[in-house]
Amino acid sequence: MSLRYDVFAIGNALVDLEYRIEDSFLQEHGIEKGIMTLTEPDRQQRLLAALDQHHERMKQACGGSAANSIIATQAFGARCYYTCKVASDRLGDFYRNDLIAAGVATNLREARPDGASGTCVVMVTPDTERTMSTFLGITGELSQDELDVDALRASRWLYIEGYLSTSPSARAAVALARREARAAGVKLALTFSDPSMVQYFLPQLRELAGEGVDLIFCNEDEAMGYAGVESLEQALTTLRALAPQGVITRGADGCWAWTRHAVIELPAHKVVAVDTLGAGDSFAGAVLYGLSQGWSLEQSARLGLRTAAEVVSQFGPRLPLPRYPELLQELSA
Repeated sequence: MSLRYDVFAIGNALVDLEYRIEDSFLQEHGIEKGIMTLTEPDRQQRLLAALDQHHERMKQACGGSAANSIIATQAFGARCYYTCKVASDRLGDFYRNDLIAAGVATNLREARPDGASGTCVVMVTPDTERTMSTFLGITGELSQDELDVDALRASRWLYIEGYLSTSPSARAAVALARREARAAGVKLALTFSDPSMVQYFLPQLRELAGEGVDLIFCNEDEAMGYAGVESLEQALTTLRALAPQGVITRGADGCWAWTRHAVIELPAHKVVAVDTLGAGDSFAGAVLYGLSQGWSLEQSARLGLRTAAEVVSQFGPRLPLPRYPELLQELSA
């Protein structure tokens, strides 16, 4: 089968709604800072009402961790496919149109099931920390029915979002996708997505990882939490047994990229951060672009660090689409 896509991704479909807030707002509403919390529709509506009453909505975009990554990969020049689930409501229309406008192929059609599309309320405090309240809506019902097996088989990489750990039907879809990918010679990449997945859904996350993958993305807390250790060096031993290559992002300290033969420490670009939302997603998207084009992991990670630095310097999880090829030109120069 001829290759049609560089990266096929599977993940949640959430409309990101982003606000700039003070720490007191989190305390007032009993929200734990710095993590993603799953919530019910009524609570999400009350939260949005409180935010809209006193705060400006800074951004609205089609999102979800893997969606942010795959849009970056596509914008750099790769060919990408995103499989997900939204409802036939206003937010679902917005999501589908935004994804298509980014050039990403998708299983989403104009005719979609009834229900409520998922939302992720992103609250950014003055220290640039982002706290998320997520109502999964119909994306929590993502299943094997949404999987385009022909498109998957015609791809170089399968990218799996760790947030899918929370849904039994999504885990079953990932299991099928893994089997089809392995049979077709498609490489597997997995992101741990968030420390809350490691903390509360570790057995399910291990299920997504299966017998191992070809590439892992995680941050320091996720790495140590997954391995059950208190140092990155110890965590690296566990992760290298799970995947022959991967990256541990370390915020302002850059990242560690490992291969079968080496661990490479790369520094971050020094910038003034205003919003950390999407930094890890954009990093992963850049690395996936590089690897899908035959770059080394080190070259790909350098592009990821440069991209993440620019993302945290502005509001929102993604850059304007024309900016991605400009970054490629700057890096090559």
